[in-house]
Amino acid sequence: MIDLKVEEKQRKKNIERCREKGIILPTYAQMRDPSKVPESIKKELSGIGLWDVNPRNLFRVTWHNEPVEKGGKFGGVNFVELPSSLTGTKARIVGISGKWFPTGAHKVGAALSCLLPELVTGRFDPTTKKAVWPSTGNYCRGGAYISRLLSCPSVAILPAGMSKERFAWLKTMAEEVIATPGCESNVKEIFDKCIELERTRPDAVIFNQFDQLPNHLWHYSVTGPAMEEAFKAIARPGDRIAGGVFSSGSAGTLGAGSYLRDSFPGAKVAVAEALQCPTILENGFGDHRIEGIGDKHIPWIHNIRDTDAAVGVDDELPIRLIRLFNDEAGKKVLAESGYGPELLSKLNWLGISGVGNTLAAIKFAKYYELDEHDVVFTVFTDSMDMYGSRLDELNAERGKYDQRQADRDLDMLRGIQIDHVLELSQMDKRRIHNLKYFSWIEQLGKQLPELRAQWDDHRAYWGGLHAQAKALDTMIEEFNAEVAR
Repeated sequence: MIDLKVEEKQRKKNIERCREKGIILPTYAQMRDPSKVPESIKKELSGIGLWDVNPRNLFRVTWHNEPVEKGGKFGGVNFVELPSSLTGTKARIVGISGKWFPTGAHKVGAALSCLLPELVTGRFDPTTKKAVWPSTGNYCRGGAYISRLLSCPSVAILPAGMSKERFAWLKTMAEEVIATPGCESNVKEIFDKCIELERTRPDAVIFNQFDQLPNHLWHYSVTGPAMEEAFKAIARPGDRIAGGVFSSGSAGTLGAGSYLRDSFPGAKVAVAEALQCPTILENGFGDHRIEGIGDKHIPWIHNIRDTDAAVGVDDELPIRLIRLFNDEAGKKVLAESGYGPELLSKLNWLGISGVGNTLAAIKFAKYYELDEHDVVFTVFTDSMDMYGSRLDELNAERGKYDQRQADRDLDMLRGIQIDHVLELSQMDKRRIHNLKYFSWIEQLGKQLPELRAQWDDHRAYWGGLHAQAKALDTMIEEFNAEVAR
């Protein structure tokens, strides 16, 4: 459960600071359904850019932003449905898009969700503390951005091997940027830096996405309902949600999977991971290139009992497909194969992890032999706006992309097989859950009774967490009311 104990003295100081800065906080209900946002705020947003450092953009932490860079209103959920002729499966593969969040990735939602309880309870003092955002990429970007909107100083931590675009932007947003050794899968090094900061920096408050329950809560309360809304927009008679497929990462988006399971009986949830770092599949290790899905441990907030399958994706395949989807030679082949301009214009909505999620969703659909009435949801965390330098690097490494290679890559996509899919038995789930002990109990100070509660009392543990969204909304509304006085 999220600690909602109030420190009244600091809470009042936070209210005064928000009053001075003109900050109003969004509720989970408003992030889920922006029609509930006050008209006065919508009017202000009409003159504000999507990435602008303006506190009103807190209300753009939603899947419903109009897909424009400035002055956008709210509308339907942004998503892409990939045609069966492209995926090679009868099932409908649908990804909701993070491109149209501020910063170009949905991780601002998890970051805001983690900071909100600390502000409204008064446990975080933005005048004396710094919010530390450890991540393999987008979460620390989201955290640094949200911190700026809330006038909180921030520290971003991410592996040195992440894309140049991430570092360049972070240096304009965070007060401090720390690059840890390694690449996408080097999460342990990030944790080590957090431990060091906690020991040496009394002003550091760590918001570790891998153990922050509000991360899971945001996706359960906001992302899951967005998928439900998208389904209602496209559903034909007889259609059903067969499940959701989400990369491992911090396990935050798997909260949306729990929502789908709770809301659509029979829906299954699969977790995707890089085959080069098969943590769930093989208790394994290694390095991989699918930026945004750091591995080598089981996140504290991963509800294993709600996970039905694990799917391994060879990281070479997303690397090939980002060229097919974004290089002019690839788009020409796709156009000649009958794919229209609307789809082609949206393929850059899929960043590297989005392509990885798509491949895992295809494997999921083929493994369970789904048909044309089955809809499989996934998440396109960010877009290729984050990875232009990766395309340049690939051209330098492999030579110019041409029609011959594009034909091969299209055939590869259509022919994806169901290798490296593990349907999880009850014993498999318990085995995976128990892996949390070594990272979180032995190394990071979590308590054994809570680990047991996640498994033995899972309905009370996770259900109780989900119920806290309403309690938090009440606290946010009361906080805003006092700000407005």
